[in-house]
Amino acid sequence: MDFKLDHSSSVPLQAQVESMLRKLIDKPEYLTGKLLPKEVELAKSIGVSRTLLRLVICKLVHEGRLVRKKREGTKVVEPSAKLLSKNWLSFYEELVARSVTVRNFEIHVTWVINEEKLANFFNVGLSEQILKVELLYGNLERPFVYSISFFNPRIGLKGNEDFTHLIYDFLESEHSVIAKVSKEEISAKASDKFISDKLDVKPGTPILFRKRYVFDQVEQPIEYYLEYRRSDSIVYTVCKYPETTAS
Repeated sequence: MDFKLDHSSSVPLQAQVESMLRKLIDKPEYLTGKLLPKEVELAKSIGVSRTLLRLVICKLVHEGRLVRKKREGTKVVEPSAKLLSKNWLSFYEELVARSVTVRNFEIHVTWVINEEKLANFFNVGLSEQILKVELLYGNLERPFVYSISFFNPRIGLKGNEDFTHLIYDFLESEHSVIAKVSKEEISAKASDKFISDKLDVKPGTPILFRKRYVFDQVEQPIEYYLEYRRSDSIVYTVCKYPETTAS
């Protein structure tokens, strides 16, 4: 493969890999149905981690450029069959994309008695048990995110899956469930004792609270997600450019 990473470049590695893959999948042999090389082989030939490569592939899948099928492989989607892009990642994936080494401090997977709000969201009966996944993660020094995910029982998850990373990628590859739409509510709130103990902050410290509703490609609910994040863990920069008018 005629591609080399430039580690001295100011362009992030993920952007370099994405640029390379876009050029690769535009080649005639892949546009006519040839499968892409296996992830482990592609990652090795490029010289990046498989995790980083999968993030890029996952993004192209959600843009409708690629399609992945279990036991078959990954191939290019014809332009006429492209889907709308959702262009969002889980916070775990955001950290990986920013080259943060993510450490999982705690993971708890349990089946819980259904609540009315969850039953209404997933459109299931109150007798259905709901899979609950709690994660506490951060960088190597400290945890700064505590999240709770509830998953639709109709997906078919068993509870013994690896929920530590790339869950949407896993749902797609193993259950053909594509996370397509995310509806979010983000607010600031004071941490209570439980959250303060988890994130190692004083009670009452302002934290970022995110509530996310995730739906598949036909807008069926997949995940009900709650996230508590230290406010000093990351800074988002929003760029807005002035509109220009044609002369």
